[in-house]
Amino acid sequence: MASSSVLRFALREACNWLVVAGCMVGTVVYFEELKGVAAWSMGLQVPPPAASAIAPRKQSKTHVAASASASGIVELRAGSYGHFEANAQLNGRTIQVMVDTGASLVALTYEDAERAGIFVRNSDFTHRSQTANGIAKFAPVMLDRVSIGDITVRNVQAAVSERGKLQTSLLGMSFLGKLSRTEMRKGGVLVLQE
Repeated sequence: MASSSVLRFALREACNWLVVAGCMVGTVVYFEELKGVAAWSMGLQVPPPAASAIAPRKQSKTHVAASASASGIVELRAGSYGHFEANAQLNGRTIQVMVDTGASLVALTYEDAERAGIFVRNSDFTHRSQTANGIAKFAPVMLDRVSIGDITVRNVQAAVSERGKLQTSLLGMSFLGKLSRTEMRKGGVLVLQE
């Protein structure tokens, strides 16, 4: 009898440790997602990712085109580096963006903001975020509308980075979170549905 209770105790402890280990692995694997959910649930704005989080790449004339498979649905194919890039219309002006589910906001390079007709002054850079390269300042802005293919979202929060601090504009969760569906399919296809 004593050995069976010891065995049950040992099995229960082993299961407990497996659950703890699984939680730790899940936390490490899904850290960015969990951080975003925690900030969202507390009503905090998570700053856009640092420019250094994006590997520098050559500017290319090619981009991944958004294909509309049905009204309000856009499919993006991953590019050679696994990133999803598309031409987006920001306030009616075409800007090349990278879709980034890890970015809480649409993050615009200083130059892309100017192309979209958004002009910020030095005094507009009132928010700060911690990056791998130190503290970065950004200017919060509101975009009237952001469109990709047949999808249009209005009143989108965005951030303009300081000149030269961000390599490419990011289409973050302030846009993606207003969609009814964002789905990753096999073969490197990202489906967005209005």
